[in-house]
Amino acid sequence: MATMSPVHENIVPYRAWWGLAACGLIMGVVVALAPYHTFEILPRQHAFDYPWKLADPTVWSRLSAWSLYALHQVGIWYLIYKAQSENLRYTDGLHKVNVQALLLNGTFIGLHILQTKIFYDGLAQDVHEATAFGSVALMLFVILLMETDRRGLFIGKKVPFPQGVGAAARKYHGYYFSWAITYTFWYHPVEVTPGHLMGFFYMFMLLLQGSLFFTKYHVNRWWTLFLEFFFVIHGTTVAYFALAGLESRWGRFLFGGLAIFLITQMHGVPFKLWQKALITALMVGGGAWFYALQPEGIGELGRAVFFHYLAVAICAGVIWLIMRPFITRRANA
Repeated sequence: MATMSPVHENIVPYRAWWGLAACGLIMGVVVALAPYHTFEILPRQHAFDYPWKLADPTVWSRLSAWSLYALHQVGIWYLIYKAQSENLRYTDGLHKVNVQALLLNGTFIGLHILQTKIFYDGLAQDVHEATAFGSVALMLFVILLMETDRRGLFIGKKVPFPQGVGAAARKYHGYYFSWAITYTFWYHPVEVTPGHLMGFFYMFMLLLQGSLFFTKYHVNRWWTLFLEFFFVIHGTTVAYFALAGLESRWGRFLFGGLAIFLITQMHGVPFKLWQKALITALMVGGGAWFYALQPEGIGELGRAVFFHYLAVAICAGVIWLIMRPFITRRANA
């Protein structure tokens, strides 16, 4: 994921079907090689209790996960730096560095499957589940921020963030996004629960997206919208199985995500007015029906949406504070 320039707004058909086919093929391999554990997985005791880890980890289980993660992370960072240093143009085809990124990510996907079969543990043994969830959630906040100049933040209306914030996010987002995706990918052992399968398919698509920097596939608006929205599908799936019986809690993930879609995301693609009206009616109608049955969740939903946009504003402030010396220096040059 390199610079996502707002000038690349042409909606082109997503022709990298081979990438999605490869993601599907890898999912087939994941399922075919199951099971991945020979011990009992205890039910979650609370929302962020992550039971998919060894009760007695070894030096080798930890070393295999952390060393392979580190190599994967450094490798993709190097390729992003290399691509930006070469001042590449956005093209219909693949640059050499894209092929290298695809090979790198494909190799480490295979290594993670093998590592799980032999050692099982991922990074989850040593770090909290909130770090994996939070890293991807923060990535989505940054996407909302850096896409504001193009699609606005509230019903197509732009928000006047401090000068240079959006440009800085677009220029350097690849380094953070690649960390969030790679870290989350190695956090989880490969498993075949509904949540894991949905999550790994999402990770494979994000790794594909992260390999296609400086191509028109990378900035295809329908494709990037689909990747944003898939977080809602995945998050709802995981929450549904983790919070069975607590509809007001997992409903927050579903209808909170749909609210963000209606308020911001759908205004970045050329839906016709009647299409927007139909989508809005269906989503609002579904939410009204759900919360008529679960009225206690309304307040929680409102707070979730409010804090989502508050997080975007906080991200803008943090980026501005970090980039302020560089922006000031450039203005005075």
